[in-house]
Amino acid sequence: MQITSSSTTARTSRVNRVRVAVVVMLLLAGTINYIDRSTLSIANHDVSAELGLSSTEMGLVFSVFSWAYAFAQLPAGPLLDRLGARMVLGMGLIVWSAAQVLAGLSHGIGQLVGARVLLGVGEAPTFPANAKIVSQWFPPGRRGVPLGVATAASTVGPAIAPPILTWLLLAHGWRVMFIVIGVIGILVGLVWMILYRSPETRTAYQEGLAALGVTTEATDERQPWSIKEWLWLLRHRTSWAMIGGFTGVIYSVYLYLTWLPEYLQSERGLSIAAIGWALVLPYAFGTVGQLLGGIVGDALISRGVPVVTARKIPVVGGLLVGGLCSIPTALAPTTGWALVAICGVQLFINIASSGGWVMAATLADKRTTASLGSLQNFGGYFGGAFAPLVTGAVVGASGSFVLALLIASVVAVLAAGLYAWGVRKPIPPLPAVALNGVDPTDADETRD
Repeated sequence: MQITSSSTTARTSRVNRVRVAVVVMLLLAGTINYIDRSTLSIANHDVSAELGLSSTEMGLVFSVFSWAYAFAQLPAGPLLDRLGARMVLGMGLIVWSAAQVLAGLSHGIGQLVGARVLLGVGEAPTFPANAKIVSQWFPPGRRGVPLGVATAASTVGPAIAPPILTWLLLAHGWRVMFIVIGVIGILVGLVWMILYRSPETRTAYQEGLAALGVTTEATDERQPWSIKEWLWLLRHRTSWAMIGGFTGVIYSVYLYLTWLPEYLQSERGLSIAAIGWALVLPYAFGTVGQLLGGIVGDALISRGVPVVTARKIPVVGGLLVGGLCSIPTALAPTTGWALVAICGVQLFINIASSGGWVMAATLADKRTTASLGSLQNFGGYFGGAFAPLVTGAVVGASGSFVLALLIASVVAVLAAGLYAWGVRKPIPPLPAVALNGVDPTDADETRD
């Protein structure tokens, strides 16, 4: 008995160490993801000046990334469910990093648009992969914190990107900045593919996870995928609310990610060097928000709050408060007060963002987690892609960011209402009869 107990303790201890390493690797991959997204924002002024692009054209360049990213979400989830996160996330990292190198070699808007499209396609699997991997390594009631840490990359990246990228930009120019960041990403992608293994492929992991309350199957993680899984997800109101509601999250996230440096430079009069440091604090608040989105939900569940309600509260509350913070951002009389309001936006919108991903990892079964996450992210980025385009057009027409920020506020509040109304219950697993060839609409399941 003592030997068995010691053996179990050793296995669980090893699994815990591996889980920590996996989450750290996800954080690193996601951080590189967002540093890459930030490069064009930081170099906006220099790139547009050298290539002769207007604000509207730069808005288009920003938006094509989002549309490519959004549509690439559709195959990303099924590919993750079919081929596994090791291969899909690793290849995605290499592809999007190669796109950064190509962007640094661009000499016209056509080449730049092509590089941005490739960047969006490569980055698409990242956050659905986070949801899938965390669902494999952690039980439902404990997924909030690790997924919050992994998705914190969406604020850690933009927080550390400005000082790093502005130094590269000022010291070596925007082209070298793109190429250096791209080469680093390619190396990280290769390391991921060499080191990572799914728990389904290792018996020792399965035994340790079982002792920690996580069920796994002793099979290759690659599973056949069927369009019936999407059809099943799309039969449920919860899925549609998540798809539409995430638009409000990404609209604000991407507006600030793409246009905040230009806003601080043109509307608030900060220099490029000052912007690099001014952006650190808002994204530090965003990182706290990413962690809180998972922590709050986990804490509510531990206190007996129903899972759906616990996962919905951070999303709805974050969208409401974060959306309202865009109003003082637009109307603040001084740069200092504008930065305070921006910190509020980043804190609460990222609570909602993290909460949305934890929701995807909790409200669907393991088989469809990545597919639900990719559908949600598709909705978010398809709608959110209009943020940089609309903002560029509004700023070009009005000469000010005020109206663009007020639009973001309205979008976020409407999205909060959609989550509150539409997310009512978990999505049940696809019935086995459907997987065996029977139409899922004939199965004994009801639409939520």
